[in-house]
Amino acid sequence: MLVQMVHIEVKPGHVDEFIEAFRINYEGTRKNEEGNLRFDVLRDPENEHKFMIYEVFSSEDAFQAHRQTEHYKECVRRIDPIITGPRTKTYFNAEMADYLS
Repeated sequence: MLVQMVHIEVKPGHVDEFIEAFRINYEGTRKNEEGNLRFDVLRDPENEHKFMIYEVFSSEDAFQAHRQTEHYKECVRRIDPIITGPRTKTYFNAEMADYLS
């Protein structure tokens, strides 16, 4: 199981646009990708422009397939101009979690 955490900071005045772009990715992933086990879009309560995306995939192959989907590519296309810098990503293997079974 692969966990990806993506940290993103959105430029001022673009938060609603960012949320709508990520809704496309979220809905496409949850509805159409069996290999996605969890997908959370989290917002920093102390800075409304900072987000963390928490995604869990059943395998590396499922994760790589996700990156080839149209909903992922459309989201990236929309958010790249409205974020303050590159998205930072951290990866983990899930050893114990409620969704393992």
